[in-house]
Amino acid sequence: MEFNGTHLIELGYRPAKWFKEAIEFINENNLDEHQIKIYLEQFKQPELIPLHETAKDFVINIRAEHESENDNVEKVINTMKVLMKTPTLIDGAIMPDACPTGPAGHIPVGGVVVAKNAIHPGFHSADICCSVMLTDFGKADPKEVLDIAHSVTHFGYGGRPRGEQMPMSQELMDAFRENDFLNDEKLISIARSHMGTQGDGNHFLFVGISKNTGNTMLVTHHGSRAPGAALYDKGMKVANKFRMEISPDTLKENAWIPYDTEEGKQYWEALQLIRQWTKENHTSIHDAVLNKMNIEKEDRYWNEHNFVFRDGDLFYHAKGATPLDDKFLPDITGPRLIPLNMAEPVLIVQGTTNERNLGFAPHGAGRNFSRTQHKKSLAHKTIEEVFAEETQGLDVRFFTHDIDISELPTAYKSAKNVRAQIEEYGLCEVLDEVMPYGCIMAGDIQKNAPWKKKKKFRKA
Repeated sequence: MEFNGTHLIELGYRPAKWFKEAIEFINENNLDEHQIKIYLEQFKQPELIPLHETAKDFVINIRAEHESENDNVEKVINTMKVLMKTPTLIDGAIMPDACPTGPAGHIPVGGVVVAKNAIHPGFHSADICCSVMLTDFGKADPKEVLDIAHSVTHFGYGGRPRGEQMPMSQELMDAFRENDFLNDEKLISIARSHMGTQGDGNHFLFVGISKNTGNTMLVTHHGSRAPGAALYDKGMKVANKFRMEISPDTLKENAWIPYDTEEGKQYWEALQLIRQWTKENHTSIHDAVLNKMNIEKEDRYWNEHNFVFRDGDLFYHAKGATPLDDKFLPDITGPRLIPLNMAEPVLIVQGTTNERNLGFAPHGAGRNFSRTQHKKSLAHKTIEEVFAEETQGLDVRFFTHDIDISELPTAYKSAKNVRAQIEEYGLCEVLDEVMPYGCIMAGDIQKNAPWKKKKKFRKA
């Protein structure tokens, strides 16, 4: 009788790509039972890793301050209860700005989870190394800083057009080519064209005045753009291959790459290079403004809030949480930054690891409602009316010239409540506040999107 896949399954093997090759070899060589056993040793599969029977404990640093927040807080807690059954996880916390990102089991924004010897690409998501940088412009005129910043920055889809690109360092390009995940000429080309760009969504360029010193500060907020998204896609594919082999009960979104594998070490290195790219991206914009004004910076610091941080064999995944503990940052540059919304200060904070925060603080104000829900709630007003009410006294600009009301202050949680809960739960200490003068955001990039213009042109 011919040997087949059923026989392999009866012998305890789980269906895999090598089944076809093994079956053909066994039948062509007419192996007996003993020979089959010896031959199949090379395909020995690891024991499956089950989900935790009960969710690992996590700290809740959030509570509903208003009836409108009840649903959001309930969903955040419920998703963490499912998430914390993931086999690698040993600890977790949720911050006051937390909000859900999808079905139960997906890590929420404002979530921190600690994995043992594992990197979860889904926990940092496509916006790898979303981060904030501050440059102190001294007593410079805030309007001049904002005007010049507007002339040098770039928001929206894609990279900068040829002739307007900011250079990516040769050292970083060489390092990309030496990494298995980043050694891709298309990815490197995109990394070059996206240097000096800020994307869309909640990313911004903010100008304000230090409450302590009266100095003008420029703050940018964005992540690793398309290069980071490309790495995320590759990382998820590798993680899911491991998931199918070692823990198929784990949700696809929560798949991981074991750090002690070659893939794990290469992915960790790739994350560090994407981190360097993102920091270089922020720096390019800030330096371009300084150079155009012909002045020197007085101070500068930055931190990511959407990344993976390592401490020995523990990997802290922050999906929208600000690292406080110095051990998480290889290039400590100063205090940390927590932006709230365009009409509120950017908080300059410091802190240490305690029993509630795992070494992290909130990263902003978070959302109670989706963008669509928020827009529907304001449908009784014109976009212009909403904009005038919510940005009064501020110089707020949209790069596309189309107002995006889903990024105005009421789209976010109460900054006052987030600050109150930071203090209540002892998460960090506020050192200074950058009081808002104005900001630039992408705007409603869907309204006059390039592909819509092309479609209209074709119809014409």
